[in-house]
Amino acid sequence: MIHPIPSGTRDVLPDELRELRVITDGIRAVFEAHDYGEVATPALEYEEVLTRGDQAAADPAYRLFDEHGNVLVLRSDMTIPIARVVATRYPTAPTPLRFYYLQHAYRAVRQHRGHPREILQAGIELVGAPGPAGTAEAVSVLCAALDAAGLRTYRVGLGDASLFPRALERAGVDESARPRILNELATRDLVGLERELGRVGSAELLELARTRGGVEVLDGVPEADTLRALYAGLSDDVKERVIFDLGLVRTLGYYTGAVFEVYDAAFGSPLGGGGRYDDLLGRFGRELPACGWALDVERVHAARLEEGA
Repeated sequence: MIHPIPSGTRDVLPDELRELRVITDGIRAVFEAHDYGEVATPALEYEEVLTRGDQAAADPAYRLFDEHGNVLVLRSDMTIPIARVVATRYPTAPTPLRFYYLQHAYRAVRQHRGHPREILQAGIELVGAPGPAGTAEAVSVLCAALDAAGLRTYRVGLGDASLFPRALERAGVDESARPRILNELATRDLVGLERELGRVGSAELLELARTRGGVEVLDGVPEADTLRALYAGLSDDVKERVIFDLGLVRTLGYYTGAVFEVYDAAFGSPLGGGGRYDDLLGRFGRELPACGWALDVERVHAARLEEGA
């Protein structure tokens, strides 16, 4: 007799769970060593809280009603709940505030794509530390966590969520056309991006979107000033892990500055990512700069297994 479980979820059995525990214990030790404190928030949030943080986060995998008719959703990430925590539980606390978590998030999935609906995330939120120094700390802790997880061939792609919008402004692209262009960029549809840039007569920006490499790719790009400052604040061992990607943006709209993704040749999809979200805390009542990231622990585990194959 077969008893199914919801699509996008799975059972984790003892052998794998022991391996995952080794990874999470190593990551947790890195967080503690850098003075980050663990926080846990409810898996259920009021829908209006997620909507206040970012409209894209208001498309949850699960939505239900409580006994009073309020709409509840399963959280899709930890950044917005922690922003709520800072505003409500730390309204006057001195900054910076350093939090870490090992929690599940829940995402909507497309049928028959094999994407997970339930994701174990390990991540940090650094609140009250402006960039570039705060961003350099977040990237440095990210690399230390990946080292502790046992990965050897990973790279961190660095970009800036404000770089391409500023480049569009410099090129004189009409504001009405910019959302379509940025959507193609966010979905990594270079064919669509080329089409949209061609329509507004700025096809040369396609080369900017395709630019990846070492720190030298920042030369001659006026919008890359924050990335140059960030790179200067990294230690040599972290610099060796960095790849600049001038077309990198994140799908969530609350990112305002430097953004990053983690890649490993042993795994075909990003292992995690994050960035600066300097406007998000203000939506909950406390204006503070912030930066954070999250790793998909099961993807990290899969990459580690492939590296050792």
